[in-house]
Amino acid sequence: MSYTVLARRYRSETFDDVVGQQAVSQTLKNAIEGDRVAHAYLFNGTRGVGKTSMARILAKALNCLSFDKPTARPCCKCESCIAVNEGNDIDVIEIDGASNTGVDHIRELRQNAIYRPARGRFKIYIIDEVHMLSTGAFNALLKTLEEPPEHVKFIMATTEPNKVLPTILSRCQRFDFRNIQAGDIANHLKKILTDEKMEAEDSLLRRIARLARGSMRDALSLLDQLLSMSDGKLTLELLDELLGTPRSELIIDLVEAIGQNNLSAALIQVDKALQEGLALEQLGQALQGHFRDLMILRNCPDDTELVDLSDNTVREKMTEQAKMFDDAALVYNITVMEELLRAVKASGSGRPLFEAAVVRMTVSERFSDTKALIEQLQQFQSTPATPGRGNPVTQSQSAPAAPAPRPAAPAPRPAAPAPRPAAAERVQRSQYEPTEKKQSQKQFMPPETLDIEFLQQQWQNILDEIEKRGKKSLVVFVQLSQPLSWEKQTLTIQFRPEQNGMRSLLQDRPEQMREIGEALADVLAQPIKLCLASPGAADTDKSDKSDKAALGKAPPHETKPEPEPKASPAKMPPGAKPSQTEINEAMQEPQIRNVQEILGGKVRHIERGKS
Repeated sequence: MSYTVLARRYRSETFDDVVGQQAVSQTLKNAIEGDRVAHAYLFNGTRGVGKTSMARILAKALNCLSFDKPTARPCCKCESCIAVNEGNDIDVIEIDGASNTGVDHIRELRQNAIYRPARGRFKIYIIDEVHMLSTGAFNALLKTLEEPPEHVKFIMATTEPNKVLPTILSRCQRFDFRNIQAGDIANHLKKILTDEKMEAEDSLLRRIARLARGSMRDALSLLDQLLSMSDGKLTLELLDELLGTPRSELIIDLVEAIGQNNLSAALIQVDKALQEGLALEQLGQALQGHFRDLMILRNCPDDTELVDLSDNTVREKMTEQAKMFDDAALVYNITVMEELLRAVKASGSGRPLFEAAVVRMTVSERFSDTKALIEQLQQFQSTPATPGRGNPVTQSQSAPAAPAPRPAAPAPRPAAPAPRPAAAERVQRSQYEPTEKKQSQKQFMPPETLDIEFLQQQWQNILDEIEKRGKKSLVVFVQLSQPLSWEKQTLTIQFRPEQNGMRSLLQDRPEQMREIGEALADVLAQPIKLCLASPGAADTDKSDKSDKAALGKAPPHETKPEPEPKASPAKMPPGAKPSQTEINEAMQEPQIRNVQEILGGKVRHIERGKS
């Protein structure tokens, strides 16, 4: 007599025998007992979770000859039940959707569906892998599926429901089969080994259950292989030999070398593993799984069940090894191995790619920590600059790379050859102002009658008040301006000649002008219309001095008068090459100076304004 594999010999025969699908089993049992059986079902789930077994059990329940009507507990002994189990019942037709994809097969099904069953109550069609049917076959099945004869039932199974036409899905009751939990698989394997009179370690059964990834059939197939190899008790060593997985000591030594930044030892361990006959994919998967276990051990209790390690010695080694890495490094290593496994499959040079990945993980400590760099930039923006120090980016590029523990030590703060923009100055001043002064700023009270002197003196406080009211985006447009005149509820503001770009931007956005005017009116409690002074407007000496004093944007060494409008770069042709004067003026822009202080660089291109 030929041998029958475990997956077929121990196939579930009743609803209660199906492992891990209690919700589906109970729903179908209730439908049968309540005489609410639908004409079409769709079973969806990954391979080996019990879809076809459930379809056969439902067919037996509907046609069991030991009862006068459908039953939720078929006898599994009558002629109909036995024929269904063997897959040759005349009234239960099993169709492989992958082999019968054409319209002709479905037309034949429709023609035969009109005939009544030979001995059972129903003629049942079980269509496996139904998503493989062609569009024409689906369309040919629609009418019969929607209004089949009273004696016809359809049970369809698929692993990819997204490929089934929505018109088919809407005509079926859909049941989603979930992946079977590893504990349920291990318990079922233990029962089978008891019937087979074989012994196995509990750790081995848990390992097989994890490797099955929710599929009972995959677990039974792997157990069948082990039974064929073993001449006695099943052990983990036998499983490692069958699968060709690397020894745990080899992986531990390799990860130890990576954690110690010992590049030479890491490459030697890789060569040693390959010399033992391991495939790159097997070594990569084992290394990725090891990093995953270290991540779990680092963040969970030592006795966590999320890591399946029966050997306490190995668990202790890995627990100590997990302390060599931080969470970011472990996540990075797992990602590197995932990219490597994909690249190895598509490349003919797998070993160089693998060794390059090991080098990346080993020397990753030399890379700059992005979080530390961001903290340095934030510290630079909130701390007064110290003259005489170099740019941080330039220094980091010129300094030799050397291993250093995370987080990296804060780099020296760069020099500030020019004053900061007004926004940065306000943030900097607010950190050192007394509490009384901050409280006084919050209680801004405008006078009943406005004049230009008050607006010029309190302009910065007015902008701060607008910003406090949640309109910081509006302050950006006028933070480099200064009030020029106040007449008939109209406020005219001016920009310095080097700020003509901001003035042109604001001039092209009348809606922003209107919103800024409304914000000023809200703060000053008076209707205000905002206007822009022309770039060539002549200022008196007094207004010019008050403008410079209020703005405080001119560098200390700048004592030359304002450039005349005729020298404005805006009158140059749009495609003309920028002059050195234009470049120098652009380098004096506060925003550009601030960016240069933080990131370095120089002006490479000038976009002239429209005005």
